[in-house]
Amino acid sequence: MKARKAETVGAACGVGAYVLWGAFPAFFGLLGPAGSVEILAHRVVWTLALMFVVLAVSGRLRSLRGLSVRTWLLVSAASTAIAVNWGTYIYGVTSDRVVETALGYFINPLVSVLLGVVIFRERLVPAQIVALALAATAVIVITVDYGHPPYIALTLAASFALYGLCKKVMPLDPRTSLTAEGIVAAPVAIGYLVFLALTGAGTFLGFGIGHTLLLLAAGPVTALPLLLFGAAAQRVPLRTLGMLQYLTPALQMAWGVAVLHEDMPASRWIGFALIWVALAIFSTDALVRVRRERRNTEPSQAPVQ
Repeated sequence: MKARKAETVGAACGVGAYVLWGAFPAFFGLLGPAGSVEILAHRVVWTLALMFVVLAVSGRLRSLRGLSVRTWLLVSAASTAIAVNWGTYIYGVTSDRVVETALGYFINPLVSVLLGVVIFRERLVPAQIVALALAATAVIVITVDYGHPPYIALTLAASFALYGLCKKVMPLDPRTSLTAEGIVAAPVAIGYLVFLALTGAGTFLGFGIGHTLLLLAAGPVTALPLLLFGAAAQRVPLRTLGMLQYLTPALQMAWGVAVLHEDMPASRWIGFALIWVALAIFSTDALVRVRRERRNTEPSQAPVQ
């Protein structure tokens, strides 16, 4: 009963995290007076401030002490990858290219598989090969439609896949790693905000209290879904999270098409349809293999005598 309750709570946390991520276009679209780099800098600074409070309240500030050089190098790589991801995403939203940002997160699982092959020498099964081939075809179709490669989508997919790769080998819990990543990025972010303030180019205090509060809110808005995701990851199987992750780009795409009325010609729909077919094949294959492995590891029961 306890295990079932924990999984229910975890699933709710997972849905909450992915729905909040899916609503990001609505939030970041409100920060328009600020440029994408300024928004990124505020996001880094206020997320770090909040995570320091979270670590202090949970008594985990000591976890930042004595980290090895290798760990700090991994943290730096992760910080760079997530900064590129956040900055690209903010740029996509503020330039009314939300549908393309959604495409990036649809592609991301397949890019992660590709990284596993290139870096960890993982072997592809036939279903994964078909999924990757369909994804590559989709990118070609969308490139022809746009007249250029979907740079925002590809950058988002690659940077988040690299971030996941760093997290996979990083010996830190999510709260500590997120705080450490903020420590690495904060000097650059603070320096940029100081520069904007000195040159009069910043928007933090010049567009009313509402705008200031929204920029401050970038911290909790960023941290909350990450904390919910961490709680979900501890309580539900990864396959469940794998299915839930498509909520985010689906909601983002819906916002771009239904609210922002971004252009979606037939050729672009074809590209997205190929991605969805690739993800369906990929996800179905993953579920089948998980169930097969579970059956193979379950102890056989002796017949009742």
